[in-house]
Parts: sequence; structure tokens; C-alpha cells
Amino acid sequence: MIDFEKIPSPAYILEEDLLRKNLSLIRSVKERAGVDIILAFKAFALWKAFPIIKEYIQYSTASSPWEAQLAWEEMGSKAHTYSPAYIEKDFPVIKACSSHITFNSLSQFHRFYPETFDNHSISCGLRINPEYSEVETDLYNPAAPGSRLGMVREELGDHLPEGVEGLHFHTLCESSSYALENTLQRVEAKFGDLLPKVKWLNMGGGHLMTRKDYDVEHLIRLLQNFKKKYPNLEIILEPGAAFVWQTGVLLASVVDIVHNKGIQTAILDISFTCHTPDCLEMPYKPVIRGAYQEPVPGKPTYRLGGNSCLSGDFIGDWSFDQELKTGDRLVFEDMIHYTIVKTTMFNGIPHPCLCLWKKDDSLEIYRNFTYEDYKTRMS
Repeated sequence: MIDFEKIPSPAYILEEDLLRKNLSLIRSVKERAGVDIILAFKAFALWKAFPIIKEYIQYSTASSPWEAQLAWEEMGSKAHTYSPAYIEKDFPVIKACSSHITFNSLSQFHRFYPETFDNHSISCGLRINPEYSEVETDLYNPAAPGSRLGMVREELGDHLPEGVEGLHFHTLCESSSYALENTLQRVEAKFGDLLPKVKWLNMGGGHLMTRKDYDVEHLIRLLQNFKKKYPNLEIILEPGAAFVWQTGVLLASVVDIVHNKGIQTAILDISFTCHTPDCLEMPYKPVIRGAYQEPVPGKPTYRLGGNSCLSGDFIGDWSFDQELKTGDRLVFEDMIHYTIVKTTMFNGIPHPCLCLWKKDDSLEIYRNFTYEDYKTRMS
């Protein structure tokens, strides 16, 4: 169990035991279903933890030249790379650091595919849009009407260009295996005639197989049956959040309590807009260890505010058994995926340190951030 008194506040704390539990499940799905499951950096790119991940999963997916370079340098393997648009000056890095390159449009394919001719180890594909998604939040819905991500069948036409070896779709976000099943039906309806003509099918991310209520057995059966139907296909899944779902926390401290018209706001040494942006973007209300998720009449109740000058940098309300006071520590659950990768240094708010709570109950601090980190970003 984490000894929070040993950890400086604020801090992101990844728990090695919980990470290994998730990785064991993911590797089991990969082996039993006979598919490839790779890590999506867009959800988790804490590369000092990659030695642990590589014990279970060796490959990753990238969406930018820097992510592709990180895959090559720190995962030790070339990335499955997709970007909405490649840029001429970046493509040499993409090409050098990628085993698979997926293009978002035919114009991008025709522009950059010839540049891969000197590297015969690269397999090229196209992203398709089945025009179906069960994601309810438009901000995270890749198949929303008019989406810029992937080609609808009318744009793709009847035939694949020469050189296309794979297809890629991504329509899920923290979704179930049943959402994947429904999506595959739409993929087959729209693009089924093309599936026997390619070597691989990338089913994207959003497969939250490490969530407690996820039907892992259904996922395995679904993938096995799909492979039987299309034995020519290598099947690839690239979840991100599933790797680090509920594997760590964000530790914060109360720095002040302010009062306004009956509302008590506990101001913290973190910022929601800087350090947990999905809480405002999704939006969702994080779980705080030991707190009541909804206000309880008669118990001390607080809105939680970030330490930036953005007016909307707050979330509320939680109740507690005891009144909060300056110096109290709060533990935000499940704060490893889509947090560290999306943080900013807006307002010069100090960045939480990055930590690993090791399986021998010792602390390893991966990184402390300083004023120089803030200053040099703009130099």
C-alpha cells in the first residue's frame, strides 16, 4: 500500500503491481485470441515505465514523429504510425521509425507512399470510417458526421490503390467488446469486399479490456471468429487507457479554503485544466479516496478548485467525514491514462512529479519538474 507521507505533493503515482496485473490480462488476450495488441502512446507515454511494459508487450502505436521516435528509442521497436496528415519535413522520421504507416486520405497516400519505396519493411494502409460509433461525447467520437478522420466508402471508391496492404479503423473510446462487435458489422457492411484483399486490419483503440465489467471472454471469441472468417488478416488492437486503467493516482494538497455565498472551495496545489484536462473536456468527476462522490447533507462539502487563474478551473462537489484544512492531502483515483500526456504548464503552475510505487513498497521518483522546465519551453 502506498505510503503517501513519503511522496512529495503534487505527484502522479503509478503502481507497479497494478500495472503488471493489467499487462498480464492484455498479454493473455493477445495470446488466446491470436492477435497483436500494442500500446497507444496517446494515452500513456511514461517511457521510464517501458521496461516493465516490454516484459509483456513489445510494440506501440504513434500518431506523430515524436511518438514514432519514442517508440524506436524507448520501446526498441518500430511504431504502427497513423496521423491525420503527414508533413514533408517530418516524414523522414516517420519512415525511419515506423513498421506500418496508415494514411488518412488518398491524397496523403499518393503523396507519401512513393517515399517508402526505399524501405521495403514498411507496410502501408488506409484509415477507413465505417460511419458508426457508440461514443456519446462528440469531442471523442471519430465517426461523428463530417469527421476528418478516415475515409468513408464513397471517398475510397471500389478499389484499393496498389501498395495498400492494410486497413485501419478507430471508432471506440473506453468501450465494450459489444460496441466492437457492432462496429465490425458496420465495417463488413461498408468495406467487407476489401478485407480479403489486404494483409492486416487495425481495429484501433478504445478497447477497455481491463475494466472490471468488460467481457473479456466475449472479446476473445469475437476476435477468434473474425480471424476464422478472414484467415488472411493479421488483427491489430491498439488500446491506450486499458494498459494503465486504475493503475495509479494523483496526489494533491489543500492550500486554502475560500467561501462565497455558502460555497466552500478547497483550492489545491494542482490545476484541473493543466493536470487533469479530461475532467473538464469529457467532462467527468473523478473519484477521491475516502470522499463521498455526491454531496451528503450534514457532512462537510467542498468544491475543488485548481491553482490557476482560469475561472473554470474547478470541479465539485464532494463531501467528507471531516472538515478539510490547509495541508490535507487528497488522492484522485485512476489518474495515469490521458493525464500526464495531456498536461500543460499554463500559468506556470508547478507540474506534479512523476513517480513509481514499486512492488517492493519503495518509491522511485522518475522526474521532478523545476522552473527551468517551464522557462525553457518558451526559449
